[in-house]
Amino acid sequence: KNYGLFLADEDPKKGVWLEPGRSLEYYLLRNGDLLEYKRKMRTLRVRMLDGTVKTVLVDDSQVVANLMVVICTKIGITNHDEFSLIREFPDENKEPNTGTLTLKKDKKDKDKDQKMEQLKKKLKTDDDLNWVDHSKTLREQGIDEEETLLLRRKFFFSDQNVDSRDPVQLNLLYVQARDAIINGTHPVTVEQASQFAGIQCQIQFGDHVETKHKPGFLDLKEFLPKDYAKMKGIEKRVFVEHKKFIGLSELEAKVKYVSLARSLKTYGVAFFLVK
Repeated sequence: KNYGLFLADEDPKKGVWLEPGRSLEYYLLRNGDLLEYKRKMRTLRVRMLDGTVKTVLVDDSQVVANLMVVICTKIGITNHDEFSLIREFPDENKEPNTGTLTLKKDKKDKDKDQKMEQLKKKLKTDDDLNWVDHSKTLREQGIDEEETLLLRRKFFFSDQNVDSRDPVQLNLLYVQARDAIINGTHPVTVEQASQFAGIQCQIQFGDHVETKHKPGFLDLKEFLPKDYAKMKGIEKRVFVEHKKFIGLSELEAKVKYVSLARSLKTYGVAFFLVK
């Protein structure tokens, strides 16, 4: 079961695992063609949003849609169809714009492209997320055992059922919601940002301690969207909110955070720039 016949190709992406129920004729194999009898199982490194990395044993012959069942089950996630994997490529250095623009149309297009690039830097959208194709195998997408993929929720239709009885899913939801609020994917008012930051303090530090939790204690960029982190007196407002959640356990505070995040109009929405 863990081994199979593999038809290799010069391009590793084009190698094919032979299905047990198919005849050799189906694969157009002829006398003299070489097949490899090899192990189908391989390791896959999966990074969680909280930074932890899990190594999972998966079947190289299966498409990603089937692998998600195995990956999520081993991690402790039941709704595998709502999760997917992201490839994280290093930022490529963009070539500087050179040459003389002789056509008005060219100049107009260049101006549009420059505006789009500026908006991309300013706004947090899903344009640059490299989701793995669920209809293809890892091999077909050039994903080898050295690469680490990011596990992230892609669809949101059962998270209202997640609570403290499901700490794995709750933590995944919390981290994804927290990051989206801090990086600006979910636009929030300063009042909402202060409330989210206050709950985050309860999660990370426990109950508010007057002598300890005072201005200068927080690294504000880890708790607030960057525009609010620079506001005068904002840390005091965060600690006022922090006091409101005294007595909540870490799990209870995460439930509170996720529940509040669900009330945002942008929750579960993907944003894209459109020309």
